[in-house]
Amino acid sequence: MAIVGNELLDTSMIYQRLCFRESVPKPRHALLRPLHHPHDKGEVLDPGALVLYFPAPQTVTGEDVLELHIHGGTAVVQSVLSAIPSAAAGNRKLDPSTIRYAEPGEFTRRAFYNNRLDLTQVEALGDTLSAETEQQRRIAVKGTSAKLSQQYESWRQHLLYARGELEALIDFSEDQHFEESPAHLIESVREQVSNLQARVKAAIQNASRGELLRNGIDLALIGAPNAGKSSLLNCIVGREAAIVSQEEGTTRDVIEIGLDIGGFYCKFGDLAGLRQKNTTSKLSIDSIEKEGMRRAKKRASVADVVIAVIPVERAAGSAESGPLRIEINDEVASTLKLCNLEKQSVVYVLNKIDLIGAGEDTAFMQGLLMQKISDIKLPPSPLPVLAVSCMENRQGGHATNGLHQFLHKLTDLFRDMTAASGIDSAAWEGSLGATERQRLLLERCANVLQTFLDQVDLDAPNQGLEGDSMDIVLAAESLRCAADCLAKITGSGEAANVEEVLGVVFEK
Repeated sequence: MAIVGNELLDTSMIYQRLCFRESVPKPRHALLRPLHHPHDKGEVLDPGALVLYFPAPQTVTGEDVLELHIHGGTAVVQSVLSAIPSAAAGNRKLDPSTIRYAEPGEFTRRAFYNNRLDLTQVEALGDTLSAETEQQRRIAVKGTSAKLSQQYESWRQHLLYARGELEALIDFSEDQHFEESPAHLIESVREQVSNLQARVKAAIQNASRGELLRNGIDLALIGAPNAGKSSLLNCIVGREAAIVSQEEGTTRDVIEIGLDIGGFYCKFGDLAGLRQKNTTSKLSIDSIEKEGMRRAKKRASVADVVIAVIPVERAAGSAESGPLRIEINDEVASTLKLCNLEKQSVVYVLNKIDLIGAGEDTAFMQGLLMQKISDIKLPPSPLPVLAVSCMENRQGGHATNGLHQFLHKLTDLFRDMTAASGIDSAAWEGSLGATERQRLLLERCANVLQTFLDQVDLDAPNQGLEGDSMDIVLAAESLRCAADCLAKITGSGEAANVEEVLGVVFEK
């Protein structure tokens, strides 16, 4: 347990009353001490507690901190907690009312108020505590350094400097002569702001990629009924998470499964099979299946990765040795064509390769599917067609079922989707740790900077220092608003609205 002091609470006095010692321990040195009841030295609360004293300001909160590492039994912990307020009783230097339990997140809040952490580090600390996968841990740890806030503060200072140049032009252009013309000065500021806006946009893009790591990558399994979507999901999860049956339309609703793949948190959605009304199936499409198909299409439209499961099939009515075929029905094709390739990736999986006999070639069937994808103009995939067999996996096969390669390729895709973008990707990795709150403020900053660039565009019609549309005052105000957005990210500056932001951050 840790006891944090302030102007009303002297931690050294707490130590002296619990340990019956005159002086505090040497800072940052661990000592083994018995803890006594403050009013009865004979009552030993813990025979051997490890005691450390950290004087301000070089502490986690910026205040004096006394740490008591005690034995973890419930009775021992409770007795020490009860004795701490008693140490203040009868002592004029201590007020018992100032001794209380810390509120949730209070140590972090005190660290922020005492400039030991900024808001970006506070948010990263919360992400570190809630990280469930290796990639979530890595991105959170990167955010706990001060590099991200230093980057934002550097941008803010650049904007303040640019604003100062414009305001100097407003205040002194009529009284003093500048070494460069006003038009050249404005163009120079515009170029600086344009370069800064490009960096802000790169940070926004990386923040969106970082959100995939933090919140999880959304995957949707789509395909025709009996394509093997549920079987594939069960193989990935390693248990029977979805019902598998030869009957069409078994999956009626979206089945959501979250799991860790290669350190990436993934949210799989097994969707209802998609088929058209004029299907040759004996089963008609009832209202429940229609609703399941509607939900499947909606879920696929918002997924980060759409996995199209296309099975190898024998021709209808043929024997086990009959010719193989690959079919993509219109419902599946139309759903895939609606994918937004700027935000989504499509992966094609050739399923049921166990049907391919010894004299037939899996690679040929993969090529056949690729040709069909091209012929009906389906969205291209960043990965080659992946061939799997869920049947072989259930029978214990590991070398030829293709599942290992499928997961390996998916991990490669996740790595590309979440890699930092920019000329020097290593220098931009820190921006992957930006939270949604930071991203929204960066987007607002980029929009305000675009407004500024439009306001000072000397090449625009009727634009110029003498034109009515050129208003340097408004342009300078745009720079102030952009700088305020950056100040709100770190909690610095007069426009930060710290209390309002802290409420949002600490409510998590």
